[in-house]
Amino acid sequence: MDEATTSERERLSERDTDAPDAGETGMSGVAPHETLPPKPSSLKPPLSKQDICLHLGDDYDRHLGAIMPPIFQNTLFTRKTANHGYTYTRVANPTIEIAERKIAALEGAEAARCFSSGMAAISAALMSVMEKDCHIVCPLNVYPPVKGFLEVYMKRFGVETTFVSGTDVGEIEAALRPNTRAIYLETPLSNVFTLQDLRAIAALAKAHGVTTIADNTWATPLYQNPIAFGIDIVVHSATKYMGGHSDILAGVMVGSEARMERVTHEERGLFGAAMDPHQAWLLIRGLRTLPLRMRQHQESAMRIAAHLETHPLVEQVLYPGLPSHPQHALARSQMSGYTGLISFVPRGTPEQIVSFVKGLALFEEGPSWGGFESLVNTPGLGIDEETSRRTGMPQRLVRLSIGLEDADALTADIDQALAGMLRGRA
Repeated sequence: MDEATTSERERLSERDTDAPDAGETGMSGVAPHETLPPKPSSLKPPLSKQDICLHLGDDYDRHLGAIMPPIFQNTLFTRKTANHGYTYTRVANPTIEIAERKIAALEGAEAARCFSSGMAAISAALMSVMEKDCHIVCPLNVYPPVKGFLEVYMKRFGVETTFVSGTDVGEIEAALRPNTRAIYLETPLSNVFTLQDLRAIAALAKAHGVTTIADNTWATPLYQNPIAFGIDIVVHSATKYMGGHSDILAGVMVGSEARMERVTHEERGLFGAAMDPHQAWLLIRGLRTLPLRMRQHQESAMRIAAHLETHPLVEQVLYPGLPSHPQHALARSQMSGYTGLISFVPRGTPEQIVSFVKGLALFEEGPSWGGFESLVNTPGLGIDEETSRRTGMPQRLVRLSIGLEDADALTADIDQALAGMLRGRA
């Protein structure tokens, strides 16, 4: 779908009956003569990432000096007296654009587009480069819905996916085919936190004319910028750290201006996966405190991971920030910091691990992460030895999302739950 034929584009560009009537001829319903308005800023580069989060794109003078931008909670922008560049929120909205400008700048990219969820952004990124009967390379331990999208949903269109460990660039190269359209990455990987070498994989992909897509949710744009290493597209579940308050679903795609403009009218515009303006406003609010929150997440997670390494009831700790992590050197070379998601393997039976989880007082049990609250999840329970060997996920693996609570209190809570685990306390 990276290069649609002329007939396909003519067919897709038929009139959008849900959009306002002003002679629209583009795929998304925006007349071709319209361009988005300029967005002046008094901020002068270079800007720190903290200043980007706080002020970039807000344009206070434009909004009567409001320190928080207004929520343009409307579907339609009329244009009888002014061609201001906006028509329909499914295509563009001033509130959403503020979030997009901040995130693009944080990633060091030309442009960003916000979506209604992380999976909306990820599937749109993949669809933007895939075509019928093409081939994708992807790490095996990728976020499970991504694996399902590629392995099950896209299979109906003849798309094949080769799953690799992700840690061996030679294995990725060997998986490439003449019809390979994308290498999809997620670094560090969900639950097991192994890394992919962004520089090496980007160079490999460019040599073969293959597009690279990287999920940067774990590291956030504060601590890792894949585009700087040659990656073509970056995606985020902004539901996690960017939002930070566990109250929005949001996704972001980042890349070149030309690519993002095409996605605006095709994968986002046609699929209707645009972010809601109120979501965008809440995302802007979350971005303002992102640097402060990430420092706390990192500090607390590092302390807890180091503590767990020395705990007699812990068999293994998986956290790229620890010097003992087998890819710590790679982590230091492509990340400037670490975040609050860690995994470990307790020394106990599955039943005892369930007792540990139920015995935690400050950690809630749930599958998400990246919010203010601390969470526990058990992805390693219920998998057999063969699955563990094939995927590299240890049996009995427990994942912790370290929130913003006091680190000493969280550590004490883990200790008492581990002690209670041996007594079988629920």
